[in-house]
Formats: sequence, C-alpha cells, structure tokens
Amino acid sequence: MNLKTRFIQPGIPIWRDIRFLRIFSQVIFLILLLSLLGYLTNNMLAAMRQVGLGLGFSFLKLTSGFDIGEHLISFDRSSTYLRAFQVGLLNTALVSFLGIILSTIIGVLVGVSRLSRNLLIQILARAYIEFLRNIPLLVLLIFVYTGIFLKLPRINQAASVLGGVLLTNRGIAIPWGIPTSTYSAFLFILAFDFIVSSLVAVYLIRLGRRTGRAPLTWLWTLLIFLFIALLGWFLLPGSPMILEKPAVQGLRIAGGRQLTPEFMALLAGLVIYTSAFIADVVRAGLQSVSKGQVEAARAIGLNNFQVLRLVVFPQALRVIIPPLTSHYLNLAKNSSLAVAIGYPDLFSVSGTVLNQSGRAVEVIVLVMAIYLLISLLTSLFMNWYNSRIRFVER
Repeated sequence: MNLKTRFIQPGIPIWRDIRFLRIFSQVIFLILLLSLLGYLTNNMLAAMRQVGLGLGFSFLKLTSGFDIGEHLISFDRSSTYLRAFQVGLLNTALVSFLGIILSTIIGVLVGVSRLSRNLLIQILARAYIEFLRNIPLLVLLIFVYTGIFLKLPRINQAASVLGGVLLTNRGIAIPWGIPTSTYSAFLFILAFDFIVSSLVAVYLIRLGRRTGRAPLTWLWTLLIFLFIALLGWFLLPGSPMILEKPAVQGLRIAGGRQLTPEFMALLAGLVIYTSAFIADVVRAGLQSVSKGQVEAARAIGLNNFQVLRLVVFPQALRVIIPPLTSHYLNLAKNSSLAVAIGYPDLFSVSGTVLNQSGRAVEVIVLVMAIYLLISLLTSLFMNWYNSRIRFVER
C-alpha cells in the first residue's frame, strides 16, 4: 500500500473520502491554531516595544533588592532575581513533597476507616471526607492560619509539649540536630547503608517472585537500614549530631528549628484538604476488589490485616493510582494559594519579582514553565509506578 492509497480510497471523490477529510480537517485546525498563536505573539511583542520593553530573561541577573522571610538557601537583598526564584521553588517543593507524603498517610487511614465494621469509626471517617471536600481550600487555609496558628500563646507564654516542642503564635519550635566533626563520616556510612538496603530489597523482591511467598520487603529493608545507621552512630568516636532544644530568651526563641505559622498553616491546610479526596479514592479502590477475593483469602486462614495487605490493597492500587496522580498534581498547584497567608512560595516570590522588575511576561512564562515541570515530573513517576503494578493480560 503506497502513501496515496493509504490516505485516499480509490474510486471515491476526494471531497467524500472520510480518511482524507479527517487528515484535511486536522491540518486546517492546526493552521488556524498556529495563526492565532502567531497573531497573539506579534501583538504582545508590538505592545512591549511601544513601552520600550524587550523580551528576554537577562533581568534574572539583576539585584533583587528585597528580602524573603523564609528560605532554605542563603538569600538577602543583594541576591539576584534568579536566586529569588530558586528560593520560591524550593519552598514550593518542600511543601508539596511533605504534603504528598502526609496526605497519603492520612488519606489511606481514613479511607480504610471508611469501610470499618465499627459504626462510630465509619461515621467519623465519612464526616471527615464529606466536610472537607465541600469547603473551598482558600477558606480552609485562612481559617487554619488565623483561627489556629495565630491564636497560639505568645512567646512569653510559650506552651511546651512532647518534651521540648514550643508552640507560639510566631510558629512552632522543635528540637533540631546540630552537626559535629563526625557528621561527614556518618554521611558516608548512610550512603553505604543505602546501597546495602537497596540490595537487600532487590533480593527479597526476587525471592518473593521465585517462591510465591510475599516477604515483608519494606519492613526488613527499613530494619536493616536502621540497624546499620545505629551501628555506625555508636561506633564513631563522637556523636555525629547534638540535639539542640529550643528555649525562650526574652522576646525570641533560641535554638532548635522554628517552623513559621505560614508554613505550618499551608502544610496543614493542604494535607487535610487533599487527604479527604485521597480517602475517597482509597475507599473506592478497596471496594473495587471482588468479595470473592476476600472470602478466598479468609478461607486459607489469613487475618483481616493480612487480607488487606496481601490481597485487597495490591489489587486496589491499580484502581487507586490513576486518580491519585491527579490529586498529587492538584496539591502541588494548590500550594500557590500560599500568597493568601504570606508564605513565600514560588507564586508569591514571582509576584514580588514582577513588581520590582516590571517583567510581567517573562515572570509569568517562567512560573508556568516551573509548575509545568513539577507536574510532568510527578506524572512521570506516578505513570511509571502505575505501569509496574498494572495487570498484564495474556
């Protein structure tokens, strides 16, 4: 079959050939779309030239001239705009990463509780899901920030909980490790520990596939990792880290690690909001497993926890993972609402950069590209994991 007969049926007029019309309509649509994009781009460039602006990202090398209250890397007024974007990106990545982990844990627990035989637990789980799913996230964030974290005691009345954690309206101060001279050696031990634990995990996975028995792969891997880490900690001549507890000194808190109320409010709001959606996804995934699978598992003597871990949950993951990816993406993008409570995430920092530099188009394009990259990386990982656990039809 040559190229002509592939797209055009012989003996049929070209204006009635369905295969040709499909290709032709797609080409026309693509031409119209590109023409529209070209017109909008030219119009934008013409408007920028009228006000004396050019399109480019050289402004990122200029001095920012503003401060960022919360940063994971060093930053001050003399830093560049590019450095400011890096600070905002790291703040967004930190909230998104912690939010995904915590919301998944809470969502799974609530989703399993939703199917509990205990009526009280089932009602509480359902109320949690229905209540949080029907509240706008922005309203929830503002309530958590102003109604909870800003209402904590003042510094001179700081509440101490859990043996060293201080709760104040300026944030939460937690004990934190201070590196010592043996810290670098301990990092090498952890690197070796990671390699050994990975090899053990690979061996246990292959053993389970060969014997048909499912060993507690992640449990044994975690135990071995912790054992080698603790062994290295005590074999070193000195402790790699010293635990420093926070303490109130006048009108400030010294020592430890301080988590600002803005960070805590954003993280808490995203976690409890997203966990409600994840819980409903988990509930639906568990119910998708046929009752015959559960009855067969109980018939061979498995208890309820073993049925859930070995039979129900592995099959439910094939239903859970695709919608779970969407909720992870929503969490990362919803972190942009941090601007409402003053947390310097990527979107908040980009607004300051826009006001300082006047480069609206470049800043918005850069922010959209970064959020797109975060979403693509998250989707790539989740799609890879989904391909690993999906059913293989024969």
